[in-house]
Amino acid sequence: MCHQSVGLIQSIIEAAGIPTVSISLLPEVTRKVDPPRVLRADRPLGFPLGDPGRKEMQRKILREALALLAESPLPVWQRAELEALPIG
Repeated sequence: MCHQSVGLIQSIIEAAGIPTVSISLLPEVTRKVDPPRVLRADRPLGFPLGDPGRKEMQRKILREALALLAESPLPVWQRAELEALPIG
């Protein structure tokens, strides 16, 4: 439910001229509302930015999400590149 709500709110904010981006953990649910910009993060529910204490991963996910704000045409879907990050 939350993934769909965020996507719907995103669309309304974008219609007002303000760029938005969301991080989705359940892309199959998020796609139902077709939000403008989405970063797909293959993370467990509750940890969209990565595990606690993994600052490097958290920063990388945030940077990737923020980079999508400049992307067009819409919709933009991108998968987070997390494989190269060290554990710990």
